[in-house]
This record gives sequence, C-alpha cells and structure tokens, in this order.
Amino acid sequence: MVARLKAAPPISLRRAHDAVIGEGVRAAGIRPLVAASWKRSLDLHLDPDRVNPGFEFDDDDLREYRDGHPMSLVLPTIHSLLIRHSFDAGLIVAIGDEAGRLLWIDGDRTLRRKAEGMLFVEGADWSEAVVGTSAPGTALALDHGIQIQGAEHFNRIVHPWSCTAVPVHDPSSGAVLGVIDITGGADAAAPATLPLVEAAVAAAESELRIRRLDDSRSRQRMPRRRAAPVAAPLLSVLGTDVGRITSGSGAAELSARHAEILTLLAWHSEGLSVDRLAAMLYDHEVSVVTLRAEMVRLRKVLERVDPSLVPLSRPYRLSRRLELDAHRVLAFLDRGAHRVALGAYTGGVLPTSNAPGIIELRDEVSSRLRDALLTDASVDTLLAYARTDEAAYDAEVWRQCLRLLPPKSPKRASVVARLERIEADLG
Repeated sequence: MVARLKAAPPISLRRAHDAVIGEGVRAAGIRPLVAASWKRSLDLHLDPDRVNPGFEFDDDDLREYRDGHPMSLVLPTIHSLLIRHSFDAGLIVAIGDEAGRLLWIDGDRTLRRKAEGMLFVEGADWSEAVVGTSAPGTALALDHGIQIQGAEHFNRIVHPWSCTAVPVHDPSSGAVLGVIDITGGADAAAPATLPLVEAAVAAAESELRIRRLDDSRSRQRMPRRRAAPVAAPLLSVLGTDVGRITSGSGAAELSARHAEILTLLAWHSEGLSVDRLAAMLYDHEVSVVTLRAEMVRLRKVLERVDPSLVPLSRPYRLSRRLELDAHRVLAFLDRGAHRVALGAYTGGVLPTSNAPGIIELRDEVSSRLRDALLTDASVDTLLAYARTDEAAYDAEVWRQCLRLLPPKSPKRASVVARLERIEADLG
C-alpha cells in the first residue's frame, strides 16, 4: 500500500494554531489537552517552525543503549502485533524510552523516508520539552495514551502528520519504561488506533511480567539443581529487514548484510568457502576482497555481542550452533505443531534481501510451511495461513480451505468470495 499523508490539516484547526502560537491570542476549537501542551511548549520558548530534536548518541552508543534497555525484551511482541501490519497500512511504528528518545522505528519505508525530513529518526529526542506537542512526547508528559492530529502538533513542520502513542510501564514498580507510537496520515489517529496500541502495550507489559517471573523462578531453583545447559544463541530474521541476535551475553541488532552472512553460516553449518559465500551474498560478481572486508566488520560486531559467534575461516563457519527462528518454525512443522509453527512464522526470511542464498533459503522455508499446512493442517490453521500476506492470493490454499470446511459452515461464503476476488484481480 502506498504511504499517504494529508496535504494540509483542517483549516479551522490550522487557524487556531496560528492564532495561539503565532499571535498569542486565544482561539476556540482546541482540545484542553492540546491547549495545555501548547502552553508548556510556549513557556519553554520552543520554535514552532523548526524541529530540533537532540541527538545524545552516536551509532555505537545508541546500539549499546538499546540492547540494554527493557523495551528490547518486548520487540518481538510489538513486531507481531503492530510492526508487521504497519507496512500494508501505510504507517510507521516508533518505540521510545522513558525520556522520549526514539530507539526503534519500523514500518512503511516510503513514510519512514518522509519522516526523516522532520528528523523523526532513531536516536532523536522527541520529548515534549524538546519538540513540543506530539503523541510520543506528550503521552510521556501526561503518562497516558493520547492522539494528536495534524495542526494539533506544536511544530508546523509536523502538521501533515497524525499520531497515537501510549506509555509502557514496568509491571513491578509502575515506573514508565518507554512509549509506543504509531505515526502516519489520518489513519494513525483514527478512533480504532488508540485501543490497538493500548492492547499492544498491555501485551508488552505482560511479556515483561512473565520474563520477571521466569527469571525469579530460575534464580530460586539454581541453588538446588545443576546449572541448565546454555541455550544456543538465536538469530531472528523472519519478517524483518535486519537481524536481531540474542544470546546469554545480551542482544543486538545486526545490519542487513551482517544478518545475511550469519543466516547463511547458521543454515550451512558445515561451512562455506569464500567463493561460495560470495556467490550466495551478491547478485553480481564481487571480489573476495570485498567479502573479506565485510567479514572483518562482522567479527568486530560479534566480539562485542558474543565472541563465541565470531566466524572461523577456511572455510567460513561458526564454532557453535546458532539457531535461526526459521529453524524453530521447521522444527514445529516436523513435530506436527502446525498452529504453533504458523504463529512463529512472522514473515519471510529477510524479506527485502536480494542475496541469492537468502532468496533460496526464504523460498525453502516458505514452501515447506505452505506444503505442510496444505497437506496436514486443520481447516482453522489453514484459514489463518490463508489470511496472511503470503497466502492472500494463493488460490490453491483458499480452494483447500473450501474443501476442508463442512458443507454448512458459515465460513464458506467468505472463502468463496475471496476466491472470486482472486480470480477477478488476477484476470
């Protein structure tokens, strides 16, 4: 779906903004919440025509800060509930810390590029005290979820945008940990968006609570039992353009190229020669010098994250097992746990990668999932798969759903309608 932004906010609200911010006079039609935020922004002498968020981190500092932040623990939950759907909806999702600094931004790529024009980027400070009225900053200032539309933003540069944001709290202390924000056109502040973000926040807080309980129970059991085997580090590459690696040493986000290299080495545990790895990584002829330079950079990253994962050479290989989330999906399928496998499958392997080896791997995982579900899955699981982006126009999947449904099932009508639409759209 093409990203959409409204050309201009409603005239009455824009005029009210000009009156209050530009002329310093009262105006009707402004929500009290917004008026109070505008006043705080004016009292701080913020410039309504210039966005100037602070940048406290360089790239390395930001990466290190994010890896240690509690919000990093709930990224998979937020991705599953919000981010993976934001691409088709023409929206972007931002996750900030308790101070309003944006730690992660994902979603519609075209919209993300547009947002860069107002410095709505990772590492930027979008607290209310720095940029004035906005959903993430004002939600943190008020400590509750809010929606800000168009010219309700203090800064005029942000007027083409709307947003919804909800703070995230520590389940034990109640302290604010961060904020989740949806930004885009008018849909970003639609009535249904606030409950959606609130539900995602509730799920994230529940995930944090469960993790705390698990950690506490583990600590209580440790004196009475032998130490459990250390789990293999995990590289998450499903449905994301970059990789996220989690190990006993911590967690970190990898660049797209580094994620491609580690994915291929994890998949081909026997090792890959420099020539074969280069052929799998690049869709054009590249010298081995280029690949070796990239491997040097990857080694430096992994030395900070988990030195045990630094690749060996001749051939390139890993000295210990690195599990892929794609491995888990296939393992669930092998055990016949089709519903669990589908739930773990959050999208294709590095979906925008053009590396030949990744494309082949992506197709293999996708095909094995599809074949297993078509052959053995229950009708409810197959219907859930049919409604994913990957199978939305797969006529064979929808026809199999129709065959599996009981003759009098009320679901048959919607499946028939979907098949008719597929036939019409595909000519």
